[in-house]
Amino acid sequence: MTDDARQNILVVDDTPDNLKLMGALLKDLYRVKIANSGAKALAIAASESPPDLILLDIMMPEMDGYEVCRRLKADRATRDIPVIFLTAKAETADEELGLKLGAVDYITKPISPPIVLARVETQLKLKASADFLRDKADYLEAEVTRRTREITAIQDVTILAMASLAETRDSDTGNHIRRTQHYIRVLSEKLKVHPRFSGYLDDSTIDMLFKSAPLHDIGKVGIPDRILLKPGRFEPAEFEIMKTHTTLGRDAIEHAEHSLGTPVEFLSMAKEIAYSHQEKWDGSGYPLGLSGDDIPISARLMAVADVYDALISRRVYKEGMPHDRAVAIISDGSGSHFDPDIVDAFLALADDFKTIADQFSDSDRDMEQKRQYLEQAGAEG
Repeated sequence: MTDDARQNILVVDDTPDNLKLMGALLKDLYRVKIANSGAKALAIAASESPPDLILLDIMMPEMDGYEVCRRLKADRATRDIPVIFLTAKAETADEELGLKLGAVDYITKPISPPIVLARVETQLKLKASADFLRDKADYLEAEVTRRTREITAIQDVTILAMASLAETRDSDTGNHIRRTQHYIRVLSEKLKVHPRFSGYLDDSTIDMLFKSAPLHDIGKVGIPDRILLKPGRFEPAEFEIMKTHTTLGRDAIEHAEHSLGTPVEFLSMAKEIAYSHQEKWDGSGYPLGLSGDDIPISARLMAVADVYDALISRRVYKEGMPHDRAVAIISDGSGSHFDPDIVDAFLALADDFKTIADQFSDSDRDMEQKRQYLEQAGAEG
């Protein structure tokens, strides 16, 4: 075995003769470091090249072996180095204290060289096994973290890709997707301590809501341009077609789930939002006419976020409504269009909604691009 491949033993003793004796005993099998004080021992143990095992005397001036062991075990960087006490203190209470402090073995002087070598070898083998298992556990933990990040990134990319598809069809979408995401987050954070919502709105669910919100209008990709891009009110027949975007959205997300072969949490929530965000608290919405608590919480949150943003957003054919007027309309819809408790939270957060709207507002350039898109679509139609 080359010198570099040999394991390191640190011998700690304040008596030169003892250091010389142990060095001679160990040098043919191990690389030996020596320290004649507790302070030096701690410095070597914490160095970039720590020992694989420490043979530690107890009776030393300034800092005894017990205190050295305490400090080694208290430090994350040195706590896994095995310590064998090598001492003239032979009382049972001394040995009990040493083992209690974290030593792996306790050898009394005068020593038997074969016994010392056997015990050192045993502890080094145990340490090698422990190091292997610890390294494997660290690797697995790092691998789980990496895979989790990958999965999260795939989720984010999937959602953005699907949402971007809807954006390409709807000239009015603009920053609507980003605004509604942030509306949903602040509403959820406000409501997570509310008795009606606390069992649902934990941090993980709020994160999923934020990720899933952009897919609420994914079904619009299936609506004909002549209706989707119409600058004004729909005729009754057109509106019936437009209403199908909720079902189209749910079906598209379900298809994605089936393709994956397994339910996916963020897609399940996105499906819920896409299908039910046009339901109304009093049962007058669509597609199923659900009412009250039968409407999924995710969809109830999106209903408030979506309507507020539709009211305050500029369109090519109209100016956005003033914030205060939009807030009043949401307030008036409490108990009819919207869940009253969600409206109360919205009213408490009205200034935050305005801040989000201003932060992600559509620029004049955005509006010009929308105008050109509508003109081109009209010409092609």
